[in-house]
Amino acid sequence: MKVLVMGAGVIGVTTAYYLAKAGFEVTVVDRQPGVALETSFANAGEISPGYASPWAGPGVPLKAIRWMLDKHGPLVVRPQFDPAMWRWMLQMLRNCTSHRYAINKSRMVPIAGYSRDCLQALRAETGIAYDHRSQGTLQLFRKQSQLDAIGGDVDILRQYGVPFEVLDRQGCIRAEPALASAPAAFVGGLRLPDDETGDCFLFTQRLMAMAEAIGVRFVRDTRIERLGVDNHRIASVVTDAGPMTADAYVMALGSFSPLLLRPISIDIPVYPVKGYSITVPVTDEGGSPQSTVMDESYKVAITRLGDRIRVGGTAEVGGYRITLSPGRRKTLERSLLDLFPRGGDLGGSSFWSGLRPMTPDGPPIIGRTRYDNLYLNTGHGTLGWTMACGAGRIVKDQLLEREPEISTEGLSLDRYRRH
Repeated sequence: MKVLVMGAGVIGVTTAYYLAKAGFEVTVVDRQPGVALETSFANAGEISPGYASPWAGPGVPLKAIRWMLDKHGPLVVRPQFDPAMWRWMLQMLRNCTSHRYAINKSRMVPIAGYSRDCLQALRAETGIAYDHRSQGTLQLFRKQSQLDAIGGDVDILRQYGVPFEVLDRQGCIRAEPALASAPAAFVGGLRLPDDETGDCFLFTQRLMAMAEAIGVRFVRDTRIERLGVDNHRIASVVTDAGPMTADAYVMALGSFSPLLLRPISIDIPVYPVKGYSITVPVTDEGGSPQSTVMDESYKVAITRLGDRIRVGGTAEVGGYRITLSPGRRKTLERSLLDLFPRGGDLGGSSFWSGLRPMTPDGPPIIGRTRYDNLYLNTGHGTLGWTMACGAGRIVKDQLLEREPEISTEGLSLDRYRRH
């Protein structure tokens, strides 16, 4: 069977690899000259199943107001004349209840943990290297009120058997010794020892080479214009280089997926939420993080990637623009200097932004559609790198018409029809 995967980010490439390993004849098409050149290029580097949580939760609407009034706050809203944006925001607000938060998190944690296990198996099988470390994530709290509020998350971690440690200040320093010289005050942290880190771009580049070696064809510099439909099936993918055909099609275009699906009457609530990152050369090993530190006050992740530090954060809702905001860079730099002032050379840093494909409830959208041969693998939000391998294997099992290894209840598009 021939399968055409639309999108060459980490989601599309992992999906293509697993499909090819299962015996499918796979083609990947993307508008970029290479793989992982958009959202997968410079993300925060976390592989964090334990941190897999929906953004929509109880108390978020009030917090959002405070964040938007703070120049270093983690949320920025740039109003657009875009009905999809306002509808997405209203749907997100409807999910800001304790009941919906628990349901949505219960759908995210299993696939995130499964995906980490798939990644570890892939690493053991292939030897793929991507500046990975397996030293956990430390969520760092500057205020006692933040530490006191973790009870709900801890209950869910216990429910799903996710190992964790609640640490005082000295415990945080034992986990991340460079914090001993941090100018910022902090009171404690929540450590998830099974989380990992790694360079998503490097991983995707190297997995692409492995995929090509087993027969996957990558069609680059080719823009998808529309999907051709014949009754209840996709007949072709029309590109600026002409139509492309296959027996089955996988939509893995992230934030751009809705733009191609709406004309064929598939409405998915995925909207781009822009994030920013800086990548800083390490100058002092003893002053650098060993893994990932989440600065809870700024919602910024500081991750060690080989001889670099990746600092990522901000949720900016405002359409598809990827222009760089100097104010956002200052926030990332401030968080780094507060916690690891000796770690890296900000003068040699690079600045980047990318569009995260967010659903209003949190879980991705994976699985079949109303068209017999069209499958979705999109809407992973900030967790595309965390969920990529597991999501790819789920799509592979679905195309093989066999039951995936974990429950996919609540991951399909059907959940929006029910609610």
